Amino acid sequence: MANSRSAKKRIRQAARRSDRNRVRRSRVRTHIRNVEEAIASGNKLAAEEAYKAAMPALHRSSQNGAFHRNTTRRKLSGLSRRINAM
Repeated sequence: MANSRSAKKRIRQAARRSDRNRVRRSRVRTHIRNVEEAIASGNKLAAEEAYKAAMPALHRSSQNGAFHRNTTRRKLSGLSRRINAM
């Protein structure tokens, strides 16, 4: 258990950040799932619309530190490649 005031504050900050990042990651996973479902259904127009909605959410999550920027780029690149292959 933390003894100093600064260590206790760090624990509180880490808990807040973890909660925020959990929400951000969940939101990103939902967007990715929407794109993948549109790809699976074979509807290219719906997949492109879902991709356009997912792109800013993924960039925002990497900007806020929930994901590494290369992770975001890798996920977007893979989804884009799958949409273009349709």
